[in-house]
Amino acid sequence: MRRTFDVRTERRLQVIDVTDEVADAVSASYDGVCTVFSKHTTAGVCVNEAESRLLGDIESMLAEAVPDDGWDHDELDGNADSHLRALLVGNGVSIPVADGGLDLGRWQSVLLVECDGPRTRTVTVATP
Repeated sequence: MRRTFDVRTERRLQVIDVTDEVADAVSASYDGVCTVFSKHTTAGVCVNEAESRLLGDIESMLAEAVPDDGWDHDELDGNADSHLRALLVGNGVSIPVADGGLDLGRWQSVLLVECDGPRTRTVTVATP
C-alpha cells in the first residue's frame, strides 16, 4: 500500500512534525514496517523529538553547518545549500508498525525538514 500527503511549508528552512499524517496513512490492521519518504532533493525526513525549541535548534544547526552560498551548483539555481542540508538529513526513514500504530519511542516524532521553502512537499508512506 502506498499513500501520499502534502505539506505546505512557510520558510526556507523549517522543521515540521508530520507524525499524525504518517500515522493516518498506515492501515489500522497493519503490522510490519512503513517507509516514509520525501520525494524531493531539497527536503528530508527524520525521526527525533518535536519539542519546539529543539525544532529551532535543528534549523539553526543545519543553517550553521551548511553556508548559504559559495557552492558551484548555485550557478544553476541558487539552492545548493538546500540540497546539501537535505543530504545531511536523509530522504526517508523506516518505522515499525504494530497493530496499525507507529511503534515510535516515547519522545520520537516523524519530522519533515524543509530546506528550500516555502513550498508544497509530497511525502510518501509505503507498506509492503
